[in-house]
Amino acid sequence: MSHWTDLNTPHGPVRAWRADPSGPSRGAVVVLQEIFGVNPHIRTVTERLADAGFVALAPSLFDPVERDVELGYGEAEARRGVELRNYLGFDRATDIVEVAAETLQSEGLRTGAVGFCWGGSVAFLANTRLGLPSVTYYGARSVPFLDEPARAPLMFHFGSLDKSIPPADIELHRRKQPTAKVFVYEGADHAFNRDVDNAHYHAENARLAWQRTLDFLAENLR
Repeated sequence: MSHWTDLNTPHGPVRAWRADPSGPSRGAVVVLQEIFGVNPHIRTVTERLADAGFVALAPSLFDPVERDVELGYGEAEARRGVELRNYLGFDRATDIVEVAAETLQSEGLRTGAVGFCWGGSVAFLANTRLGLPSVTYYGARSVPFLDEPARAPLMFHFGSLDKSIPPADIELHRRKQPTAKVFVYEGADHAFNRDVDNAHYHAENARLAWQRTLDFLAENLR
């Protein structure tokens, strides 16, 4: 079952897409969007986590700037997403994640985070600043924060063809986050998990990364 719900954050009300498993919960996950908002793809990711047994909650991180943002993947929409991302900033995004996590934790659920692209970097900060076990997919903006120590288990997924995260940056993740699991997927580009974008989606690597993500969550949220 999935539906919109509201979060009361320090930056005003924020909508969140919530999906609940049909049976007993295996834990909870805060799902962190790309720059395109909580659009159909992110809602589907949230529902897939619920299908795997996790309560999943995807806050609309841009709501303090502009309500109900759902963008497609065209060039103009990507530019708009970048503008919204830059205006919101990481601190406000992390505040919203904290409220989402506390909401789930108040239900007695061990809670982690999974994020994609910009949301992957937010998921990294959810680990270092909030102590959440976190999985980050192709988070290209994490490098300035890599000196922040991990406070919980951490997993990174990168594509070998992703020009926004060159090999030197991946190696920096390994060196500065030595306890993290770092996976690089050969032949995968940025956004290789986004199955609605044929230019980037890589089915085989997406399946492998997803299974590793589910195994990570099962291990660290039980």
